[in-house]
Amino acid sequence: MTITLGELVEANRLLIAEAKRELEQEIADSKAETYVSRAQAMQILGKGSTTLWRWKKLGYLVPVTVGAIDRYRMSDIRRIMEGGGDPAAQEGDAV
Repeated sequence: MTITLGELVEANRLLIAEAKRELEQEIADSKAETYVSRAQAMQILGKGSTTLWRWKKLGYLVPVTVGAIDRYRMSDIRRIMEGGGDPAAQEGDAV
């Protein structure tokens, strides 16, 4: 089997284009906002409902209300997990 230089270059271009499309899709998917329930937020953060209520009152972690159900943005939860910290802990209050 013989492959010409032009065929090899074209095959590489197609592979690169496909890899680029897949990577762009992964990036777009990771930026899409997802929402979790109150119970899931408590489990992920390792906090109780009182802490979530307090954070809501402080404006630190404000849920999106859909009907009568609170949902929490994963981007907000990630912010807290990456060092946003507990505002009450910074003031010296027990969590």
